[in-house]
Amino acid sequence: MRWFGDAQWADYQATADRVPTRPASLDRIMNPPPHVPQITWIGHATVLVQYAGLNILTDPVFSQRASPFSFVGPKRVTAPALTIEQLPKIDIVLISHNHYDHLDECTVEAIGDQATWLVPLEYQAWFAERGVTNVIEFDWWDRRQVAGAQVIATPSQHWTGRGLFDRYEQLWAAWAVQVDDFRFWFGGDTGYNAKIFTEIGRRLGPFDLGLIPVGGYAPRWFMQDMHVNPEEAVQLHRDIGARFSLGIHWGAFPLTAEPIDEPPARLRQAARSLTDSRFVTFPVGKTVRLEGFTPTSTSP
Repeated sequence: MRWFGDAQWADYQATADRVPTRPASLDRIMNPPPHVPQITWIGHATVLVQYAGLNILTDPVFSQRASPFSFVGPKRVTAPALTIEQLPKIDIVLISHNHYDHLDECTVEAIGDQATWLVPLEYQAWFAERGVTNVIEFDWWDRRQVAGAQVIATPSQHWTGRGLFDRYEQLWAAWAVQVDDFRFWFGGDTGYNAKIFTEIGRRLGPFDLGLIPVGGYAPRWFMQDMHVNPEEAVQLHRDIGARFSLGIHWGAFPLTAEPIDEPPARLRQAARSLTDSRFVTFPVGKTVRLEGFTPTSTSP
């Protein structure tokens, strides 16, 4: 057990078997249907979204630690569902912010310029130092066409910083993406802010898919401004007008105090109040197709 103020941290390593996992279906990932959106949860905040010939990756982290060091720092208790080498050709990578569990130096260098990296303001220099120049910066509400997708950076409620002296030097963001008639929103990390999320829903919604964080919320006295809990995530889902949402940002890194399997349990309870939409979690490695933008499982 670890301690955070008066909060006792759960032992993630000892309880990692409570996170459901399954082998990724590489055949389905490499051969997605062209006219049906398909999503694969690779782990934590990393999701592969495939539609209309585009492969879009969110906050890819394939390293074993969410840390500036390979030998110390929060270590994964569940592996990514596949390796970087097993990914299809990635067209777009969405980066929400620069915390180590969302922006991973080794992953950035491995993917490199073969993908277009969409980032909030003040990231291009960091990427260039690592040899990556295919980077487009966005301010909040900026809108651009990228690789056939319309992409908009939206506000969220979070912060940035990778060291002791760089807090708030770079922007954070969530992302709204439209490819043909399919629209999704990726939240990255965020606290709950009704004004922000209802405005996103009003201006850009409804969304066929929400990728919404549900973990990293305890203890509340410290985390509530930065990370939604599952109940707030359900309200966020309503605010943006999501028809189907996947709960992400749980089950990988021992970053906060809640038990590793508490986020999906609380989400199931909170989502019972939804009548005309769905908000679920599913195993690391699972692929889901949104037939008619209604989710249909395709993994074995």
